[in-house]
Amino acid sequence: MYEIKSKRWLSPAVTEMTVHAPRIAASAKPGQFLIVRVNEIAERIPLTICDYDAEAGTVTIVTQAVGVSSRKINDMEEGDRFADVAGPLGRPTDLMDLGDEDLKKERILFVAGGVGAAPVYPQVKWLRSRGVDADVIIGAKTRDLLCFVPEMEKVAGNLYLCTDDGSAGFHGMVPALMEQLYDQGRYTRCVVIGPMIMMKFASLSTLKAGIPTIVSLNALMVDGTGMCGACRVSVGGETKFTCVDGPEFDAHKVDFDEAMRRQNMYRNNPKTNPEDCTCHGR
Repeated sequence: MYEIKSKRWLSPAVTEMTVHAPRIAASAKPGQFLIVRVNEIAERIPLTICDYDAEAGTVTIVTQAVGVSSRKINDMEEGDRFADVAGPLGRPTDLMDLGDEDLKKERILFVAGGVGAAPVYPQVKWLRSRGVDADVIIGAKTRDLLCFVPEMEKVAGNLYLCTDDGSAGFHGMVPALMEQLYDQGRYTRCVVIGPMIMMKFASLSTLKAGIPTIVSLNALMVDGTGMCGACRVSVGGETKFTCVDGPEFDAHKVDFDEAMRRQNMYRNNPKTNPEDCTCHGR
């Protein structure tokens, strides 16, 4: 169980893995996530389900190396097995609440920053299966950091690339490209997933344009069950837990400044290895 069936590097710090997890694959929906542990004493790491195949019994995850635990995941190879994989967790995308006829009336823009393309992909793929072609922006600092471009080309209505340095597609920041697209067609919904600062300014752009917008705050999650409180976020003046109430929320109600402060709380702490602990529960 939980064997890695395939692995590929999307960039020097980002891997994509297909994992054998038939029960999760059978019930997974776009927008949900799972939790993995490399071994019995490893951290619980929440990761977005970026694809699933119920017939093959597999789920696909994307991991960006940030600390010790995520680097350990990226060091695993085909044939290795995770000690645990739990899921699917979180609420599916709100788009699944709409019937096919209502979906076809929508003109949807997805905006993905960096590895945010991973959770965007299953939603765009699901919409295509319902006869809806969504437009997609994938943004990154440079060409080498763009993810899921070939996959997105197969399922998106129109795909737009955006890089800060101009090495691929539009030269500039994502909100500037978004404002150009507003002039080409009236979008009825927008979904933004990526770095917190990008989601903040993309949401400010859609607020000015009067476009209802959803963001995914999956980067805040730690425990994944609502017990640790690390993913608390203010939405419309109310406290929400990303892992239980989300990970998707109304972008125009999210307190992004608070969310970014929470995300940076442990940045100055040393990235210790949990396996260096000698107590192991004793």
